[in-house]
Amino acid sequence: QRVHVLPQTVLYIADAETFSGHEECHEQKKARKRNSKETAIALEKLLPKRCQVLGLVTPGIVVTPMGSSSNQPQEIEEGEAGFALLFPKIDGVKIHTFHFSKDSKNRVFDESKFAEAGLKNNPDLRVVLLFGYNSWKSGATRFLHQIVNPLNEKSIILAGGQVESFTSLTSENNNAQPSDACGVVGLAFSGPQIQSATVLLDQDVADEKTAEAAMQRLKAANIPEHNTIGFMFACVGRGYRYYKTKRNMEADAFRKFFPNVPLFGFFGHGEIGCDRIVTGNFVLRECNDIKDDLLHGYTTVMTLIHLGSTK
Repeated sequence: QRVHVLPQTVLYIADAETFSGHEECHEQKKARKRNSKETAIALEKLLPKRCQVLGLVTPGIVVTPMGSSSNQPQEIEEGEAGFALLFPKIDGVKIHTFHFSKDSKNRVFDESKFAEAGLKNNPDLRVVLLFGYNSWKSGATRFLHQIVNPLNEKSIILAGGQVESFTSLTSENNNAQPSDACGVVGLAFSGPQIQSATVLLDQDVADEKTAEAAMQRLKAANIPEHNTIGFMFACVGRGYRYYKTKRNMEADAFRKFFPNVPLFGFFGHGEIGCDRIVTGNFVLRECNDIKDDLLHGYTTVMTLIHLGSTK
């Protein structure tokens, strides 16, 4: 007897070349360029109608190939690549998508929208993955600050980065956003059993030794490693060029300390995160009234999300 587990939430990420590749056009007997909306529709037809979907397009991909979780994660900075994470219903865990778009008429963001999205007045909120899009637009950085700053609390993990675009149609009632709009999309993870930690690899981390030292800090958080996912959000300015042609440096360092935790993520245009460890309601680091600086460039953010014990 087969048991099928249907996804309730899907995060898929692909590089721009993959997402707008060529397809055969039989009527014209030649290949034509697909647009991202066509690709998104085709992908989402494969998923249950009630499934929440968030799709991102990025300059590069970090992925652990299918099969064993102990497979070696790969930093794919060039060439076509992509992945999809399918989250089923998990007891004690709620995962939901959200989207905030910049309103050209209002300079100040309406923070009541945070509560509507489950990002405020939610005592079980543990992790928020944030992705800014169209960061080149005027006012995009200021808008990102308006989203990140109110969420910058010691009791939750914030991590993510700037992507090229988002392609999910389900979060927008099948209405694609204007190509020149900018905003923030993301996933929120709520549940008392969730544990998480992040470390920031700043510009001083430029060789194998310092990269591994950052992973040791992440390991010291003692986040359970079963039923756990790793995320890597890196700047396009890092990777093998930054490490003087040595490829896969940071993914290899992660695997050395977390050999059974799959790693996913992307290379983007800016990073969101800091050194922070949250286990339940206990914050394992010295806290003060100074807000952490969460927006960076030329850095990498490594994040662990533990979804609780499996029965």
